[in-house]
Amino acid sequence: MRPAHLGSCLSGLVLLATGGCSLRGAPSFPIAGAYFPDWMVCGLVGVATAVGLRILFLLTGLDVLLSFRLFTYVALGVIAALGVWTLVFGP
Repeated sequence: MRPAHLGSCLSGLVLLATGGCSLRGAPSFPIAGAYFPDWMVCGLVGVATAVGLRILFLLTGLDVLLSFRLFTYVALGVIAALGVWTLVFGP
């Protein structure tokens, strides 16, 4: 492939990849005068949920029964984060 074709192919791929982007700004909201992105709040909720469930599972003895602990806690955190995203910031 010649360099001229390579440049046009790359620019076409960039345009295709950014076709869903808009210029209306990032979804954010003010907390104490500073703007925080929505995904950061959802991530913090997910981490807090995973840590809280880990403590709860340790206290109740459920943690011993889990075979894939890391996967389980990451999945629970992701579920909590996506649930918050959908319920609070979704359409």
